[in-house]
Amino acid sequence: MFKVGDKVVYPMHGAGIIESIEEREVLGERRSYYIMKIPIGDMKVMVPMDNVQDIGLRQVIGTQEMSEVLGILQDKNSTMNVSWNKRYRANLDKIKSGNIFEVAEVVRNLTIRDKDKGLSTGERKMLENAKRILISELVLVKDIAEDQVEDLLHKVLA
Repeated sequence: MFKVGDKVVYPMHGAGIIESIEEREVLGERRSYYIMKIPIGDMKVMVPMDNVQDIGLRQVIGTQEMSEVLGILQDKNSTMNVSWNKRYRANLDKIKSGNIFEVAEVVRNLTIRDKDKGLSTGERKMLENAKRILISELVLVKDIAEDQVEDLLHKVLA
C-alpha cells in the first residue's frame, strides 16, 4: 500500500515519512511494520502493515486541500456544543478520525472559544495536540520549517 519515502498521516500522532518496512517479532508474533518518522517531536512509530485500514493511516494532503484547510481556519463561524463533556467528546472524535478538515475545525473552534470564554485545561491540551497534528502535516505539504507553519497558522487564526 505505502512505500519507503511516502508522506503519511497517523491519526492522533501526526504526519511523517515512512523510513523503512521491517519484519519484527512483537509479543511472539512476526509481522511486517512500516517504520514511520514523525519530524515534530522527533518520534518513530511502528505501524503494523495489516492494521493500516483500521488505524486510518493515509497519504498527506496536497496543496489544493491545504487551501481548503486554511479556509476552514479562517472561517469565523463556529458551532460547538455548550456542554463541555459533549464538546470534548465531539472534538476528540474529530481528531481521532484523522481527517485533516475535521482537525482544522477543532483548532478553529477551540481557538475561537479560547478568545471568547477561555478553555479548560483539558481543552487547552486538546487544542495544542490538534495544532501539533495539523502543523506536522502542513510542514510536509509545503516542505517548510515548523516555525514557518506556526507563523502561518497564527496569522490565519488571528
